Amino acid sequence: MKILNLLAATFLALNLYAKSDDKTIIVGVSPVPHAEILEFVKPKLKELGYDLVISEITDYSIPNIATQDGDLDANFFQHLPYLEEQNKNRGLNLVKVASVHVEPLGFYSKNIKNINELKDGATVAIAYDPSNGNRALRILEKAGLIELDKKAVQATPHDITKNPLHLKFVELEGAQIPRTLDEVDLAAISTNFVLDLGMSVAKDALLLEDANSPYANIIVTRAGNENSPKIKALVKAVLSDDTRKFILDRYKGEVIPAF
Repeated sequence: MKILNLLAATFLALNLYAKSDDKTIIVGVSPVPHAEILEFVKPKLKELGYDLVISEITDYSIPNIATQDGDLDANFFQHLPYLEEQNKNRGLNLVKVASVHVEPLGFYSKNIKNINELKDGATVAIAYDPSNGNRALRILEKAGLIELDKKAVQATPHDITKNPLHLKFVELEGAQIPRTLDEVDLAAISTNFVLDLGMSVAKDALLLEDANSPYANIIVTRAGNENSPKIKALVKAVLSDDTRKFILDRYKGEVIPAF
């Protein structure tokens, strides 16, 4: 925990040039689409009397610690299962204040054009954290590539009971996976990273999570801070009809409003 706190403090010292006060809201976000969505609501928050400072963070180990410590007022990069796992494993006390959008998780490759081309012994990159790792494995199971132990709640590669293609799994931090596309045969990549790469979910995904995914991306703050005026203003600005229309128009179904 001390190392993570040091990482968060170092990052914030280098990247945050505003100090949170009653009229300033500092939010740590993933670059796309999270930062773009908050850039859209910035003028609305200004009308409500608040300055929004958007701090882009690509290392998932930082924003929850920084939010817990008060260096960030809120963060916007994760889904609820990931938050619950973080609260449990890191002793955090963070809460969801809004569900904003769904980014379908998909599998991508530079080596094959169709999932049927996947060869025996292929290497597959998935997230090492329990929620996203389980999420990826469920997609593979639904596609008939593996079978998982029916008793497994948060499945890991150790819960695979049938693996006809003898797939080899590499577990990595989510933000690192896009960099492995040249090294693995198949990679589970979140939509935000797909968009960062300039790829298309609709055109490039070989396997894709259903649109009714329970993994909506959420705005998170410290417990006890959820009813503060500025967090309420942030939620009001984000969960507006205008924001919903922006998401629909901007991302053409690759990012889906969850409100």
